[in-house]
Amino acid sequence: MKKLLILSILALAASPALAQNHEYAPLAERTVNYKNWTLPNLTTDQPEDLRKLMAGKKLVMIVYFAPWCGNWKYEAPIAAKLYEKYKSQGFQVIGVSEYASRDDVRKYFGADGPPYPVVTESESREDKQKTAHYEYRQLTGDKRNWGSPWNIFLEPDKINASGDVLVEKAWVVNGELIEDEVDKFIASKIGAGATSAAVNGAL
Repeated sequence: MKKLLILSILALAASPALAQNHEYAPLAERTVNYKNWTLPNLTTDQPEDLRKLMAGKKLVMIVYFAPWCGNWKYEAPIAAKLYEKYKSQGFQVIGVSEYASRDDVRKYFGADGPPYPVVTESESREDKQKTAHYEYRQLTGDKRNWGSPWNIFLEPDKINASGDVLVEKAWVVNGELIEDEVDKFIASKIGAGATSAAVNGAL
């Protein structure tokens, strides 16, 4: 009887409905033709312009996520940790919520709210193929169904001075961040002790 109970517990733990697999992906430079946007801030409901959010920063990580996504729940503490570690040195994280209502996103972050700016691009799963998020994933080779999380890194001093397209090529992660790799990448870009040559060699 005891053996049967243990086997039942193991079977439940292995169930796809209950167990969430990681979807780690490496940093890769891809053609993305990333455009500027103006989207509503989750906390204030005021429009946020990406160019303005990037002003004065050395490196910006924009992470697209769905609050109900298990892989995003794995990455969220990593994104917050990296932001806390490097924000005083010119690193900015910006969240873009997808495929869930703004109320659901607020509930996800709780009473304290998100640790970094979060804006909303879509609020319904039916909008998946209508979002810029979906288009960027197609361009960069992301074959996942929902693409949460999806990360792109922008260097404000290298973006186009005018026009809708901010940058033609950028470093992206088509999945969950590999923390050590991204930590070194951030440090190299903001001059926090790691050399670009060492990081590029590791990539």
